[in-house]
Amino acid sequence: MYWFDSAYEAVTRFMDMGGPVLYAIAVLLFVMWTLIFERVWYFKTGWKKDVSQTISNWEGRTERSSWNAKQIRLMLISRSSLLINQNLPTIKTLVALCPLFGLLGTVWGMIEVFNIMAVTGGGDAKSMAGGVSQATIPTMAGMVAAISGVFANTYITRVAQRESEFLADNLTTDH
Repeated sequence: MYWFDSAYEAVTRFMDMGGPVLYAIAVLLFVMWTLIFERVWYFKTGWKKDVSQTISNWEGRTERSSWNAKQIRLMLISRSSLLINQNLPTIKTLVALCPLFGLLGTVWGMIEVFNIMAVTGGGDAKSMAGGVSQATIPTMAGMVAAISGVFANTYITRVAQRESEFLADNLTTDH
């Protein structure tokens, strides 16, 4: 358990160095990755059941070539697309917010630097260094969070597009 205590202490020290905005970035990152893991879990487990049910509903129809049948096909594809793309806009928004929160941390840290300069008269470089570090750590954390989210979002979006095309290809009208 020593390694856990050591890791916890290092993370706590890092969070304190980054200031209060770093906690907001951590919450943002946690929510973003929770939604990403939910989508991956859905594609690995729930999507197979949903697609087989949709295909069996379509295949159970006796007539698949009329205008009404084509509209029902479009409705089935649309319902499945809603399931596939659930939470994707939220993930994209969270990815975009990460660097903005990092920028907010930069501004917060620079305000701290200017406050120290006002109090000490600008001659205490050691005190200003703490504010500069508080300004750069959230920026780095926001960028790292955004980059990790971009890669995951790209993967999930490609899987969603591929599965949507798979479903559309399997709801054939030529029977």
